[in-house]
Amino acid sequence: MPSVPRRVGLVTGSTRGLGRVIARRLAHDGMTLAVNGLHDDAQADTVVDAIRAGGGVAAAFTGDVTDDRMAAEVVAGITEQLGPIDVLVLNATGPQPEAPMQDVEWEDHVAQLGFFVKSPVLLARAVVPGMRARRWGRIIQIDSEVVDRPPPGRSAYVTAKSAQIGLTRTWARELAPFGITVNTVAPGFVPVERHADVTARVRDDYLSSVPAGRMGTPDDIAHAVSFFASEAAGFVTGQRLLVDGGRGVAS
Repeated sequence: MPSVPRRVGLVTGSTRGLGRVIARRLAHDGMTLAVNGLHDDAQADTVVDAIRAGGGVAAAFTGDVTDDRMAAEVVAGITEQLGPIDVLVLNATGPQPEAPMQDVEWEDHVAQLGFFVKSPVLLARAVVPGMRARRWGRIIQIDSEVVDRPPPGRSAYVTAKSAQIGLTRTWARELAPFGITVNTVAPGFVPVERHADVTARVRDDYLSSVPAGRMGTPDDIAHAVSFFASEAAGFVTGQRLLVDGGRGVAS
């Protein structure tokens, strides 16, 4: 049986939280990992060290992937040091302010679209030509259950996440003939560092709507990403996998 080549993966926003767990999972799967965070993010080296300590291969490439120049530099740096990118996981996010719709300015929408539409477009335009030439590629977006269950005060975030799903579906249709799959994973509420202040009441209210009877974990999301990034998922594209413990079907 021929050996599977070591793939190179980029996980944006992978210095903490969900992205960090996804990066470590893909490294555990045998992938060479490009860890990405902002230019002033010292956590990148910590994630790289953890991957290497577990026997994996990784390097840090910091830069704001919503910026045209920096996104191009990140991809160029990865390609030069690790090789061409085979797996692109679009996880980078930023502040998600809450406000009534009448107080949400167009600039607030643009800020969210920068993370969930502009950044994917910039990075995909840079990596897809190589994927097409090799006739193999995986693009995985991280969206959110909020698209199906929009909470009050989050209109800019929900709108941008909805647009991200549109990118996934249109890219999947266009890129399938070149051996490139494009899918999205939609987490339910998964406590990470930024949710450290969630109250017991909020957790109890959420748990009451989850048939699985527990909160989701970053590992649950990483498992789903791992499948979409694998050789086994070559015939799966244009799909949105909701990882929410059954909450979506219980509503």
